Amino acid sequence: MSETCPHVDVVHSAIAAGAAAQSPMVASWSRSARLYGLDPANRHPPHRLTASEFALVRERMEPWIRAAEASLDQLFSAVGAAGCCVLLADSDGVPVERRGEAGDDAIFDDWGLWPGALWSEATEGTNGIGTCVIERRPVTVHRDQHFFARNGALGCMAAPIHDHNGELAGVLDVSSCRTDLTETFAGLIALSVREAARRIEAEAFRRTFAHARILAVSGLEHNPAALVAVNADDLAVGASHSARVALGIKGNLAKAPVPASDLLSIPGAESLEDAERAVLARALARTGGNVSAAARILGISRATFHRKLGAKRPEAATQDPAAPCRIPATDGASLPLEGG
Repeated sequence: MSETCPHVDVVHSAIAAGAAAQSPMVASWSRSARLYGLDPANRHPPHRLTASEFALVRERMEPWIRAAEASLDQLFSAVGAAGCCVLLADSDGVPVERRGEAGDDAIFDDWGLWPGALWSEATEGTNGIGTCVIERRPVTVHRDQHFFARNGALGCMAAPIHDHNGELAGVLDVSSCRTDLTETFAGLIALSVREAARRIEAEAFRRTFAHARILAVSGLEHNPAALVAVNADDLAVGASHSARVALGIKGNLAKAPVPASDLLSIPGAESLEDAERAVLARALARTGGNVSAAARILGISRATFHRKLGAKRPEAATQDPAAPCRIPATDGASLPLEGG
C-alpha cells in the first residue's frame, strides 16, 4: 500500500460524506475531484509556462510588481528566516515575482513554488494560491489540507489583491515546506500576508489615481486600502475594494462618477450660492486672509469679493472647513481566515 493512500482515502471519504457544505476545505476538495477531475494521488509536478508564455504574464503584471516591491521585501524580512518564500501571483495563479533565501531556492524550485509555475485550483487542486483565486478571500491551506498528497508537506497562506475596480488582480502568498510550521504560526503569518496585500492594493490605487485626491474612509483607519479617489470637481472617480465593500459601491466610478459628498456623507455645496461661498473661502484661505490677493486669484474686483463675501451665512463663516468628518463604516473586507 502506498504512503499516499491514507490521505487519498481521507479526501474521498470526506467528499462522499457530503462534508463540502460544512467545510470550505472539503468544498475545494470536491471541486478538485468532481469539477476538475483531479486525482489526489497524482505525483506529477506543477505545470510550468514556457518562457514566452511567462514573459507575457509578467509584462501584464509589471505595474503590480512595481507597486508590490516594498511590501514583498517587508513581508519577506519578517518570514524569510522561518524558511518561507513570498510569491506574488496573477489572477490565474501564476507566480510572477518571488522573495526567498538563496539557500532554499533549489527546494522551492523543486516544489514548483517558483515564477512561471501554474498553481490554479484546476491544475493543482486545493492550494493557497489557487483556492484564494477561486474563493476571493484569504485562505490558509496547511499541510494535508492540500488536495494532492504530494503537496502535504506545504503550508500556504494567501490573500487576494484587488484592483481599483474591485476586481481580483492577483494573490499574495507565503509558502513553507518545513515540517515544524505549526497551524498557530501559520495563522500569524496569514495575518501578515493579509496586511501586506492591503498595502499593495493601497499603493497600486494611489498610482492609478496619481492626479486625484485620495481620501481614506473614516472608521476604517486600520485598513490602509479603504480609499476613495476624488477629482478636482469633488466627484469620486475611483474606490478600492475595501471602500466598495464598506460603502456599498457598485460599478465603474471612472465611467459614472458620483459626488464625493454623497458617497462619504460629507456635507457639501448643494446650490450655486453654496458653491460660490466655498470658492471664496478656499481663495481666502490660500492667501492667508488677504482679500485683495484672493480677489486677484478669482479674477474679480476687491469690491465684488467683499459683496459676495458679505452674503455668506453666519454659520458658514464660523464652521471650520478643515474639521474632520467621520464616516461610520464596517470593514466588510476583513474576512475570517479559514482553512481550505
